[in-house]
Amino acid sequence: MIELLTTAEMAEADRLTIAGGTPGIELMERAGAAVADCAAARMPRDVVVVAGPGNNGGDGFVAARLLAERKFRVRVLLVGDRARLKGDAATAAERWTGATEPASPEAVAGAGLIIDALFGAGLDRPVEGLGRSMIEAMNAAGAPVVAVDLPSGINGTSGAVMGAAVKADETVTFFRRKPGHLLMPGRTHCGTVHVGDIGIEAGVLARIGPTIFADELPLWRESFPLPRLDGHKYDRGHAVVVSGGIASTGAARLAARGALRAGAGLVTIASPREALAVNAAGSLAVMVRAADGAQELTEFLSDRRLNTVVMGPGLGVGQATRDLVLAVLEGAAAVVLDADALTSFVAVPEILFRAIAARSGQATVLTPHGGEFARLFTSLGQESKPLQKLEITRRAAEMAGAIVVHKGPDTVIVEPGKRTAIGANAPPFLATAGSGDVLAGMIGGLLAQSMPAFEGAAAGVWLHAEAGHEAGPGLISEDLPEALPRVLRRLYVDLGVRLTR
Repeated sequence: MIELLTTAEMAEADRLTIAGGTPGIELMERAGAAVADCAAARMPRDVVVVAGPGNNGGDGFVAARLLAERKFRVRVLLVGDRARLKGDAATAAERWTGATEPASPEAVAGAGLIIDALFGAGLDRPVEGLGRSMIEAMNAAGAPVVAVDLPSGINGTSGAVMGAAVKADETVTFFRRKPGHLLMPGRTHCGTVHVGDIGIEAGVLARIGPTIFADELPLWRESFPLPRLDGHKYDRGHAVVVSGGIASTGAARLAARGALRAGAGLVTIASPREALAVNAAGSLAVMVRAADGAQELTEFLSDRRLNTVVMGPGLGVGQATRDLVLAVLEGAAAVVLDADALTSFVAVPEILFRAIAARSGQATVLTPHGGEFARLFTSLGQESKPLQKLEITRRAAEMAGAIVVHKGPDTVIVEPGKRTAIGANAPPFLATAGSGDVLAGMIGGLLAQSMPAFEGAAAGVWLHAEAGHEAGPGLISEDLPEALPRVLRRLYVDLGVRLTR
């Protein structure tokens, strides 16, 4: 279940299901049952349900009733007037025969377990008043918290904290996850996320047409390049990594190693002559070719077998790099731009974007980290209303006319006007120098094997994160390419590739 549904899309899924003959109260009963099951598994001595005035609160009333039927001690604290509950939430409250207390922060104290059924994923304004006080009380209570749909205070689409937010140990959502479960800081508030089946048919997705996905194997498995017994290195593409001067060759070599380990059949570092000996001495399976300046690089890349170029890591910032980038964009089949290749255009981003637009659909992938993103897309930071990562990356991809990989613990990958993927498997160990250089190379290595740009970028982000887990604490960037064989071995098993004779 890789589809992620925005608040509006989830509301549409509910509407279509109800219109198809399933009563809304039945959906609420199933949702409450999923929450009750999660809470009961913790075997709490007593449960406090903090219920809000909407359908999220209705789910909480159902969970309270079902837990009481299982002989758990349950109290319901309602934020709002019970007489003003409407629709299915009112019905769920009527079916609850226990006491309903007016919510107060003091009433949460001493709970064995708290069910947060205060606000759902649709929250779009800062939490104030009693609602905020209840969130703060739940966080201060010291009891495990099971959140209904999304921890109260988290925006379901952006993952933003709306003033204050519950820190849950577990979250039970329904039908599909929401972007806010994966995006930061929402992800850090959710704990373990469970997806409950409440009877919405998978076919509803076709009518909704979601465009946001979790960056997981099903998203790109059909296009992932697999080894063939009759395969040849030339079938697996030839990636070129453009190196900077003698003092900054390490970044290019990291990228080249990443491309090679990701499966490119051949990898060559295009090196200035001053750095030729250093690059050659530091590389074994990676080849090295002299190329000084834009003209020589263009001549080298005229060989059509060189089907992907990665540039930016350690390249240097300035006009010389801009010239190299523009020359490569004019001719190369697939291009990955990172680091200095992006920073060199911060004063003139329109020149970069025009050059990308002139490529007639050839694959272009930009891989900025947060700082590089903010510098290159300065105009997006001048919006009157601050944009969250999902929306700002979508706009950036449209502006650039390229796949944008907005790196971070919640890397967002956007195909302009089409699909978006959110990576949520990155470990904290990846926050180290050179990690992004390896990622750029890995994406380049996958594009060299003819993966479509969006799928190749998404697969590269996933593999990079898994390599980070494999290397573990103490990771340095050199470890990432060397961890890839173990990651790929497991991946090939999942893809049904026979690895033994």
